[in-house]
Amino acid sequence: MRSAFLRSFRIFFSAFIVICFIVVFSDFKYIIPSKYINLLLWFQFVPSAVKFYDLFTLATAGFAGVLVLTLITGRSYCSFLCPLGIAQDINSRIGGRIRRKFRRYGYKKPFTVLRYLILVVVLIVTFFSGIYLLTLLDPYAIFGRSVTMFIKPAVIVMNNFLVWVLGKFDNYSLSHVAIGGYKPVSYAIPAVFFLLVVSLSLTKGRLYCNMICPVGTLLGFLSKLSLLRIRFDVDKCTKCGRCSLGCKSSCIDFIRYRVDVSRCVVCFNCINTCPEKALSWGPVRFRKKTHTTDEGKRKFIAGSLAALFGVPAILRSQDSKTPIPQILSTVPENRTCPVAPPGAGSLEEFNKTCIACSLCITVCPNEVLVPAFMQYGIAGIMQPVMDYKKSFCIYNCTRCTEVCPTYSLRPLVIEAKKLTQLGKVNFIKDNCIVKTEKTACGACSEACPTKAVYMIPYEGNLLIPETNTDICIGCGHCEFACPTKPYKAIFVDGNPVHQTAEKPVEEEPGIKAPAEFPF
Repeated sequence: MRSAFLRSFRIFFSAFIVICFIVVFSDFKYIIPSKYINLLLWFQFVPSAVKFYDLFTLATAGFAGVLVLTLITGRSYCSFLCPLGIAQDINSRIGGRIRRKFRRYGYKKPFTVLRYLILVVVLIVTFFSGIYLLTLLDPYAIFGRSVTMFIKPAVIVMNNFLVWVLGKFDNYSLSHVAIGGYKPVSYAIPAVFFLLVVSLSLTKGRLYCNMICPVGTLLGFLSKLSLLRIRFDVDKCTKCGRCSLGCKSSCIDFIRYRVDVSRCVVCFNCINTCPEKALSWGPVRFRKKTHTTDEGKRKFIAGSLAALFGVPAILRSQDSKTPIPQILSTVPENRTCPVAPPGAGSLEEFNKTCIACSLCITVCPNEVLVPAFMQYGIAGIMQPVMDYKKSFCIYNCTRCTEVCPTYSLRPLVIEAKKLTQLGKVNFIKDNCIVKTEKTACGACSEACPTKAVYMIPYEGNLLIPETNTDICIGCGHCEFACPTKPYKAIFVDGNPVHQTAEKPVEEEPGIKAPAEFPF
C-alpha cells in the first residue's frame, strides 16, 4: 500500500491515544470512570504482562495482543499505542520546526550491542531481583510519571488562571484547585528521564526507543518475523535519499534498499516522502538466502518472554477549632514500616509487581499517595506510598484499586476497604499538647472514622486520646489532623501484610423512640 491515508490514519489514531493518556493522568477533577481507564491500559505491554503474571487470565493478556500485532505489522505498537513513543514523535516534529536539520535524520547503524545488553540486564534483574529496573525504563511508566509530575500541575495552574479571569466577569462555573506537590527528591528520577527523552527525541528522533527502551528492543526481535513490512521497489527507486532523511528511526539504508525492521516503527513517513512511490507497505517478499535460521535468536526471544513473566479537594485544611501548639514536640515517631496503598496486600508482593507508573497517584482524590523515595528501599523508588502528613485516605474511596494496570493494587469493594487495615495507630503521650500544654484538643478523635481513637479523662476537665488498634484501619485521618510539630503525637505505622480490622460496634442512641406514635 502506498496511499497517504496510512500516515494520516497513524497521525489521527496516535493523537487520539496520547490525548486520552494525558487527560487520564492530568484529570485533577477525577471525573473519568475507571472502566474507561482500564480499557485504555489493556494494550500497554509491561503493565499487561505484569498483571497477566499475577492473575494468569486471558482477560489481562493485552500484551499477547501486542505480540500478535507485532508479528503481523511489525513495531506498530510503538507508533500507535505507546504514549511515550507518540510523545517522542510530537517532540521530534517540534524539533524539525525549530531547526530544519533536526529532521534530517539519515541512516545510522543500530546500537545493537548496547540495546541488547540493556534488554538482557533488565530481564536478568527482573527475574532475580524484581521489576525496579524495568519500572525505570518502561515507556508507559516514564510517560505517566512525567505527566503526573510536570503536566498535571501546569493544567491546574491554567484552571486557576481561568477561574480568576472568569471571576472578573462574575462567572463561577469553575472552581479553584490547590496545587499539591511532592518532596523535591521525588522529582529527580522523573525529571532525568523526562529531559533524556525530550532531548533525544528533539534532536535524534526515536533514539530512546531504539537504543534504551527494553520494550522496543523486544518487539524489534519479533518484528523480524512480521508479515507486513516497508518494501522497496528497486525499479522505481532513484536513490534520492529522502526516505532516509525523513525516517525518525534512522533505519532506512536506501543505498542497499534495506529497511531495518527491528527499528522501524511503521510510521509511514517514508512512503509519504518518496516522490517516485518506490516504497510501499505490504506482505514480506522472501528472498533466497544462503544462511540457515538462527535458532539462537528464537531461543533468546522465548527466554526473554519467560523471564519477563517471572517478574475533590486537594487537601482538607485543619479545623479552625484545632489548637495551634506553642511548644515543639520532642519524641520522634518510631515508624518501622511504610504504609502501602489499599489493595496492596503485602509489601513484598506489591513491590514485585508495581511498575511505578503513578496512575494511582494521579487519580487519588485526596492526594495522600506520593512517590516513594527510600521508604521501600532502593527497589521501591517511585512506587506509591501513603503520606499522612500531607493528607489522609478517604474512608469510602477505592479509586486507586480500580485503575491499577498491573493488579498490584487488588480491587476492593467499599465494604472490604473499610475493614482493610493498612497499619496501626500509635499514640505518643509526651508529644500530645493535652499533656505538654494542658490544652484541650481531640482533633484526632474527631477525625477518626472508626472511632479507633477516642477521648478519656486525663486531668481536671481535660480529655486525652486513647487508641483501639483492633478497629483501626490505618487511614491516617488522626495523623493528618494532629497539630503537633515536628513530630506527631499520633501516627500510623504500616503493616508489612495488610490485615482485617474488626468491625466497629455501632452504639445505639441513648433516647429510644416510643413504641407507638403518641398522636
